[in-house]
Amino acid sequence: MRLAALIAIIPAVAAAQVAQGDRNAGFAPAFENQTRAPALDVSPVQVTPFADGLANPWGIAELPDGRFLVTERPGTLRLVGADGTVSDPIMGVPQVDAQQQGGLLDVAIAPDFAQSGVIYLTYAKAVPGGTATAAARGVLQGTVLSDVQDIFVQGPPSDTYAHYGSRIVPTEDGKIYITTGEHFTPANRQLAQDLDTTYGKVVRLNADGSVPLDNPFAGQDADESIWSYGHRNVQGATLGPDGRLWTMEHGPAGGDELNQPQPGKNYGWPVISYGVNYDGSPIGSGQAVMDGMEQPVYYWDPVIAPGGMAFYDGSYAPWQGDLLIAGLNPGSLTRLRLQDDRVVGEERLLPDVGRVRDVEVLSGGDLLVLIDADPGQILRVTPGG
Repeated sequence: MRLAALIAIIPAVAAAQVAQGDRNAGFAPAFENQTRAPALDVSPVQVTPFADGLANPWGIAELPDGRFLVTERPGTLRLVGADGTVSDPIMGVPQVDAQQQGGLLDVAIAPDFAQSGVIYLTYAKAVPGGTATAAARGVLQGTVLSDVQDIFVQGPPSDTYAHYGSRIVPTEDGKIYITTGEHFTPANRQLAQDLDTTYGKVVRLNADGSVPLDNPFAGQDADESIWSYGHRNVQGATLGPDGRLWTMEHGPAGGDELNQPQPGKNYGWPVISYGVNYDGSPIGSGQAVMDGMEQPVYYWDPVIAPGGMAFYDGSYAPWQGDLLIAGLNPGSLTRLRLQDDRVVGEERLLPDVGRVRDVEVLSGGDLLVLIDADPGQILRVTPGG
């Protein structure tokens, strides 16, 4: 949706629960507030256009100088100035397999970017036999990306151009988390439980693509890059204030999940789920709880179709420490309040702006949100009105 200007000033009111619609599945939550947590007070926000004319923007990363790197799914990486000016395409980006859900996906900068210029990209890569989620690193010099090399390529190849996952999260200790999907089909989804493949996994690598010796499956008869498994399509990932990884994954009809992935743990897909197949039939065992498989911290039914996510560390006190999650369907920005790793409140923001693909918390406390459309745009959100 293109906006000339949008300002939403909303009084603070409280409700019993966020309006979410009818459930697809009849599962009871495993613990209190695992779904449909109480509604938070509604936040006053001001929303204004920041940048226009982008083609399906997918990922955003703020640079130390106040500019932003933004990926466009058809295969272009751009610099966006602090004033919203969009650059010509950056040269040297890997060739992407831009079919269906594939293309140029996430972008992140190395913790030492100011000295090294290193950035990371994830993308759909054409490989013999099909397509795969890939991650690359390169050095950004002006508007040219050099020394580009893949540090991860998902295997085996898929002939389905969907469910790439594809967030990338560098850490201060020189590690990188990469999220993947299981490429959607009934045959492919079973590979989320297979420790010989990187379908439906959270992967953890060193910055050069080597496998850390402390990974949970290092030295075992498995793909040693795997951190956690049993995921469907992880399209949101961020580090919490304490440095732990949090992820968001797409469910089918119902069953979007917030997880805090633990090393070596199995998150259940496609054996258990809080959703059902799109035709209403049960997933896997038809259960949502099973011994040996982890429960999500929170789930949605109906779905929000999650994108990127970030913890709020800006200047607006009522949001301090809250988790912000981009949503594609029906389109919104979801705010969660957490206490002791449990959700205690939820708010839906920006319900009328379209498909929100990613969110970036700016150093000054405002947000930038990517609207996934062609043409798409970036909106600036100022909490507190």
